[in-house]
Amino acid sequence: MKIRKLGGAIGAEILDVTLSGDMPHGQVAAIRAAWLEHGVVFFRDQDLPPTEFAALARRFGQPVEYPFVKGIEGFPEIIEVKKLPHEKVNFGGVWHTDTAYLDAPPMATMLVAREVPEAGGDTLFASLRLAWEGLSPALQAVLRPLRAHNTSAKADVSKTREDRLKDSGREEARKSYDALHPVARTHPETGQISLYVNAGHTARFEGMSEEESAPLLDYLFRHSVKPEFTCRFRWAPGSLALWDNRCCLHYPLNDYHGHLRLMHRITLAGDVPV
Repeated sequence: MKIRKLGGAIGAEILDVTLSGDMPHGQVAAIRAAWLEHGVVFFRDQDLPPTEFAALARRFGQPVEYPFVKGIEGFPEIIEVKKLPHEKVNFGGVWHTDTAYLDAPPMATMLVAREVPEAGGDTLFASLRLAWEGLSPALQAVLRPLRAHNTSAKADVSKTREDRLKDSGREEARKSYDALHPVARTHPETGQISLYVNAGHTARFEGMSEEESAPLLDYLFRHSVKPEFTCRFRWAPGSLALWDNRCCLHYPLNDYHGHLRLMHRITLAGDVPV
C-alpha cells in the first residue's frame, strides 16, 4: 500500500490496495491512520457493488441513513448522489459538511463513482483544521466560546435536494433539522481544533440574529475555502473518497450540464461535537 499526497493542505491517494473482499485488520488500521492524517483519502479502480460497498463502510464505522432521501433498493444506508442530463442543479452543490444540522453529525462519508462525465464533476475539499490555524489568535479567542446554529433549511443547500426529493424523497423530507454546535470543534480522535462552520448549514451564532452574525460568518466562510487550504479530485468510475466530516468541507462542481453523474454515498455515525 502506497500513500501519495494529493495537495499540500489536505488529501492523499492510497495506491495498490483492494477494498473489496476480506481486508487484513492492519490494512484497515493503516487506511484509517492515513485518513486521520490527511482528512480525505482517495482510491482508484475499485470494484464495489452495493454489498461490498456496505461491507467496506462497516469496517470503518456504523452506516446511518440520510434523513431526506431514500436509499437504493435493499440498502437503505446507500443513497444515490446523481444529476441527470436534463437537470441544472447538482446535489449538495455548496461548500458544506454533511448533515451538520444533526445533533450528532456523521463522522465520515464514503462516496464511490458509478458513472461520471468525460470532463467536469470534480470535487473540492478544504481543511477546517488549517482554516482554524490560519485565524489570528485574537479572532480565535472571540470564536472559542461561541456556538453556531446549523439548519437544514438554508435556501442555497435545500434547493440542491429538490430533484432527488421528487424521485426518492422520504415521507419526512420536508422536516427541518436544527442543531447548535461549537464554532471551534475539538476532534475526538486527534485532539486538533477545527473551524466548524459551513456556508451550507450555518445560519447564525447562538444568541445573535442572522443579520448580526452575517458579517463574521461570511468572512469565515470565505476564509475556510482559501485555495491554500484545499485540494481537488477528478473522478472516474470505481473511484472512492473517504473524508472526515469533523474537520473537512467539500464542494462538488456543477460544470457538466447535459451529462449524467451518478455516485453512491454512505455516511458513518458520529458523535456530538465538543
